[in-house]
Amino acid sequence: MSDLSYLAAVRDSYDTVALDYVEQVRSPAELDPLSRGMLNAFAEIVLTADLGPVADVGCGPGKVTAYLAAQGVSAFGMDLSPTMVALARQAYPDLRFAVGSMTALAIEDDELGGILAYYSTHHTPPALLPLVFGEFHRTLAPGGQIMLAGHAGAGEHLRPTEAYGGHPVSFECYLLPPDRIAELLDQAGLIVTARLVEASDRGSHRSMVTFLAQKPVGPVLP
Repeated sequence: MSDLSYLAAVRDSYDTVALDYVEQVRSPAELDPLSRGMLNAFAEIVLTADLGPVADVGCGPGKVTAYLAAQGVSAFGMDLSPTMVALARQAYPDLRFAVGSMTALAIEDDELGGILAYYSTHHTPPALLPLVFGEFHRTLAPGGQIMLAGHAGAGEHLRPTEAYGGHPVSFECYLLPPDRIAELLDQAGLIVTARLVEASDRGSHRSMVTFLAQKPVGPVLP
């Protein structure tokens, strides 16, 4: 059995910072043009394919879920933090939000037309990313789309002690190289169709990376 004890630290930490997180984290409309453009492209792709609803996993207070819904996407949110889910429900009462973990999605096989993982997988220990990506593959319909965005680096393992207004946190962060993330998606049977890498700081080896990927419609030939 995989060690999922890290989930408690992630849940408790985001419960603690939730109110300040809402204030400090930008809405999609405030993002840089490239990041916003990738979200718009994902929305257009899943709308055109029309294969099922889109799950925003690790949705936080629901800002990005609501952004997709405003573009006509049938989107719902899921987060490990009950406090985040409560704030999302309060802010967007017409949308659906649930408490849940991307390690074991309460979703049927082939049910989803898309999955958005927006800055929500970097707390997952690298050894458990195959489990998460396997859940993405299981729940996506054939032809379903993924957008995965997050922090990348050279394999750093960070252990911050405070975040979002100085609140104490116990989660950990893993900044993998973009090529390694792409490799793990491929190993899960997900085909990367686009990749955007943005440098976060001048001279820094850290970056922000966005992937678009797809579950194949049929068997992948060797």
